[in-house]
Amino acid sequence: MNTITEAALLEAVPGSLFIGGDWTDAEAGRTLDVFDPSTGHLLKRIADASPDDGIRALDAAVAAADAWAATAPRVRGELLRDAFDLLQQRKDEVALLMTLEMGKPLAEAAGEVAYGGEFLRWFSEEAVRISGRFGSNPEGTGRMIVSQRPVGPAFLITPWNFPLAMATRKIAPALAAGCTVVIKPAELTPLTTLYVARLFEEVGLPAGVLNVITTSRSADVSSPIIADPRLRKLSFTGSTTVGRTLIKQAADNVLRTSMELGGNAPFIVFGDADLDKAVEGALAAKFRNTGQACTAANRFIVHSSVADEFARRVSERVEAFRVGRGTEPGVTIGPLINDKAVDKADQLVQDAIARGATLVTGGRRPLRAGSFYEPTVVTNVPEGSDILREEIFGPVLSIVDFDDEEEAVALANNTEYGLVSYVFTENLARAQRMIDGLDTGMMGLNVGVISNAAAPFGGVKQSGLGREGGAEGIHEYLSTKYTLIPN
Repeated sequence: MNTITEAALLEAVPGSLFIGGDWTDAEAGRTLDVFDPSTGHLLKRIADASPDDGIRALDAAVAAADAWAATAPRVRGELLRDAFDLLQQRKDEVALLMTLEMGKPLAEAAGEVAYGGEFLRWFSEEAVRISGRFGSNPEGTGRMIVSQRPVGPAFLITPWNFPLAMATRKIAPALAAGCTVVIKPAELTPLTTLYVARLFEEVGLPAGVLNVITTSRSADVSSPIIADPRLRKLSFTGSTTVGRTLIKQAADNVLRTSMELGGNAPFIVFGDADLDKAVEGALAAKFRNTGQACTAANRFIVHSSVADEFARRVSERVEAFRVGRGTEPGVTIGPLINDKAVDKADQLVQDAIARGATLVTGGRRPLRAGSFYEPTVVTNVPEGSDILREEIFGPVLSIVDFDDEEEAVALANNTEYGLVSYVFTENLARAQRMIDGLDTGMMGLNVGVISNAAAPFGGVKQSGLGREGGAEGIHEYLSTKYTLIPN
């Protein structure tokens, strides 16, 4: 049970940049304000980095790079494990902090602490399992050594929707691989990353290995860092539009890139599905984090034989949701991140209704302060509706019908994105066809939540490049070196 007050917690969060092991003000003392989306009230005023501050952070990462790369893997792993242990001790504080700055219900924030912490634990173990190979070449004239080495200083850019997990999912493999980092959290939710930096400071991470810059001028600060030839790795989670821009910038120095971009996840319910499982999966896949997740189900493609019953059951559950500030008991739907997000969700719903969709429940802004939108269900969504093409990022569940398997696959794949898909069927042969036929990097079969630190997270098409998590995640921060030794 959390006992710290909101005021005391916010006071404990550093308000400065973390560069070279020191907490420092931004150039000219510039600051930015962080607000509570459930009330609109100011939470904390923190440092607002300039482009020069960003280069100072890169300077620190470069200065620490050789020593950190030479640090024994066991030592790197133990520091990550110590950070995991300290996070568990502070889990209530971190959960409350995320609820304050992002708005998610406190129970979900606690779940993110558990999930985000697992990246620290997982990669603390992977640090000592970086391997290579040795053997004769086919001609028998020499011996081949294939080894892995840190790719070099890395720039990590994280989004606002999962403030802890997106930070640990990038920091942990980078540090485990022997890379130093500069991390730039989203302007809307920077406090959790600052708190994480404080945890690493407390466990004794060497100065300059982790540097944190917070800024309201993301493009201005990021561009010089990416253009600097000393940087060797760029990892970004966010929109496909921004990702494309960053890939273009990274091309000049041929940077290693990892891009976790937009999604438009299909959620397919076949006629033979267990509807109890499908409804539970739908609620988890759509409404977790108030729908503000790149893995959130965006299009519910339901067989016509069960579409009405599925919609009825889902709508009954949705109508029972409680909307409110994430710290209030029993709240299941928190605010969206800001009023712009509310406007977007409402526009998508109104567009679908204007085209002939049926509003079953929700579809309004509640009469209360804050950036809230009612959890919503719309059915009979016609082809061409914006809600089927754009990532909703809100608590809106839209349903379209289908009649045969080929139609379902065509509907699901009719998007530029390919992050994740969800399939509900009791037919194993059909399930295998879906694994092969859906153009996504991940798939949930009869489940609505699939993310796990031990699994490779990432998409295909315009949903991104590379993988985070799993055994694959650390290789994003390693380069392969081949050496030939003649006989």
